[in-house]
Amino acid sequence: MDPLGAPSQFVDVDSLPGWSDAYEAKQLDCHQSPVEKGRVDVRSPFPYKKDINEKIILWKGDVALLNCTAIVNTSNETLTDKNPVSESIFMHAGPDLKDELQKLKGCRTGEAKLTKGFNLAARFIIHTVGPKYKSRYRTAAESSLYSCYRNILQLAKEQAMCSIGFCVINTLKRCYPLEDATHIALRTVRRFLEVHGETLEKVVFAVSEAEEATYQKLLPLYFPRSLEEEVQSLPYLPADIGNAEGEPVVPERQIRITEKPGVPDDASDEEGLEADLSFIGSHAFARMEGDVDKQRRLILQGQLSEAALQKQHQRNYNRWLCQARAEDLSDIASLKALYQTGVDNCGRTVMVVVGRNIPVTLIDMEKALLYFIHVMDHIAVKEYVLVYFHTLTNDYNQLDSNFLKKLCDVVDAKYKRNLKALYFVHPTFRSKVSAWFFTTFTVSGLKDKIHYVESLQQLFTVIPPEQMDLPPFVLEYDARENGPYYSSYPPSPDL
Repeated sequence: MDPLGAPSQFVDVDSLPGWSDAYEAKQLDCHQSPVEKGRVDVRSPFPYKKDINEKIILWKGDVALLNCTAIVNTSNETLTDKNPVSESIFMHAGPDLKDELQKLKGCRTGEAKLTKGFNLAARFIIHTVGPKYKSRYRTAAESSLYSCYRNILQLAKEQAMCSIGFCVINTLKRCYPLEDATHIALRTVRRFLEVHGETLEKVVFAVSEAEEATYQKLLPLYFPRSLEEEVQSLPYLPADIGNAEGEPVVPERQIRITEKPGVPDDASDEEGLEADLSFIGSHAFARMEGDVDKQRRLILQGQLSEAALQKQHQRNYNRWLCQARAEDLSDIASLKALYQTGVDNCGRTVMVVVGRNIPVTLIDMEKALLYFIHVMDHIAVKEYVLVYFHTLTNDYNQLDSNFLKKLCDVVDAKYKRNLKALYFVHPTFRSKVSAWFFTTFTVSGLKDKIHYVESLQQLFTVIPPEQMDLPPFVLEYDARENGPYYSSYPPSPDL
């Protein structure tokens, strides 16, 4: 109710029925019994998860009327597009929104930018620009639309938002096929919630009457509401379901290495079979490998060729990756010890490791290794940098050299090849000595990539502050030890 007693036009997301509610009511009416878990032989890559489904709401209505932490506005590069979604948001937010948007100086396709909600019930508005669709540039359009959804969710996570209302980002002007766009939207949200589900309580898909049928049709594929619905939806999943983050996979851009160039395709059936073995199992018998103990003995004796060693290492890494994707790692994710932030001055992805958030003596370190692989596998395919905050760590947060050695031995070669810099922030004398011994005697090729950073002022000369999601205690410690940050600070010659 507003102050005059009239009903409010805004809609509280907590009052909306969830995605699972209508289905559960139908089950009760029809007296249907769900499929027993033991009878499900084939599982979908998007399995039934009640906790994730409880966060999803499909609502036919105006996104501008949602009372949630943030709503999404779809616009053009100058943020002046006149479409039904934008016009409604501008009308309800009031004139201050236009003034605020002028300060943003536009938004590139695939990006997401934040403003206040002003007169809206939502506290924030996240503005994004969907791609213009042309069939011959389909791959670029898919990647850009994925970036829209992923950047919005990442922004919501960084701002600790509880709920978010999505409009349908592709507009009629941009000609993106609704069904294709919906696949990307749903699977990106699903993959994000699998890893960062604890950061969001509600995700609302606000659709028009024309869009509702498509969402009703495709939601069960990515958010099945029972084991039975999971099995029924499996045949309707598209061939490309993206990678672990939901990002479209382009086979033509993947590098293929074959052991025997020139051998006909039908002669490599064994390798084709091996690519699908994640559905069978990870143990030696299921993968039809040779005597694993014998192979390890030959490795120790130096009798295996370099190619065989690489193949053995790749097989070992694939086992870890399959396990990482199958394991429930939500307890490790909740520590917020490893996360992606912005980009550095060279446009490379920045990954952050917070030492203080790693309770080494209290967690399963093998699960920590699995989580690292799960998060980093798609990041390490391109150049990236690591920022390690050693700030206020103690003996309970120290990663011992055995764990680090195992991590370096397990990870794929791309991790080391594409790591361009490791910024060691707030090091102590002891940590510098330990790092020197480790990079000198244990892992080669890492020493030249380590840069010791005594203050955030130095770090900001290579990574702009607006690209960094910093833990509050790091900022407080640095301000206490080094004084507040000034943008005029000269670049550090060490970096």
